[in-house]
Amino acid sequence: MSRPTTGSQPDPWRAPVIVAQVPDTGLHRELEASAAERQAMAAIAGLREILSARASFDIVPKSGGRVQVTGLVRGRIGQTCVVTLDPIESEIEEEVDLMFAPEAEARRLADLIEEGQDDQEPPDVADPPEAVVNGIIDLGRLATDALFLAIDPYPRKEGAVFEAEVTAPDPEDHPFAALKALQDRKRANSSAFPAGPLGAGHEPFAAMV
Repeated sequence: MSRPTTGSQPDPWRAPVIVAQVPDTGLHRELEASAAERQAMAAIAGLREILSARASFDIVPKSGGRVQVTGLVRGRIGQTCVVTLDPIESEIEEEVDLMFAPEAEARRLADLIEEGQDDQEPPDVADPPEAVVNGIIDLGRLATDALFLAIDPYPRKEGAVFEAEVTAPDPEDHPFAALKALQDRKRANSSAFPAGPLGAGHEPFAAMV
């Protein structure tokens, strides 16, 4: 997942889970961002506003110290139509399915996968796992990243389309317009003199006295 660069800003929506405290049967969490959290998230994402942001997660321990996090993030955001510049609202719904591993293990697997040499990774894991940092998984950050991932960067109002301005071409701007004008002048000059014994376009000799 990716998000806009936040610099040194802290994550606006936080919901940390201590991995060591997750029971073997798993853990379920329901989250809803507050108005202040939504405002801060909208500023980071460059949105007009975030009207709602909710998430539900299931955290399940796996073998080898890994933890799988699955869930669904929903939200309603306010944007500006790129065609009409009218304010619009959009519904967001993004699924989450991530595997986490201890930081050192995640780094090792990432290196092996990059080299194509990881024969120990389970076949159902296509990407390297996320790192568990300081023994914590921040579900608020996961929800924020999922929300940002689902945002349409070029939102359009329903039925709005780009209409390119069409200008009728000027016949005089045609690349052969000058050549046509020259030909027209030659024809006009030719018709000014009747055809004589020397052929069309030649002025007859003056009568000899």
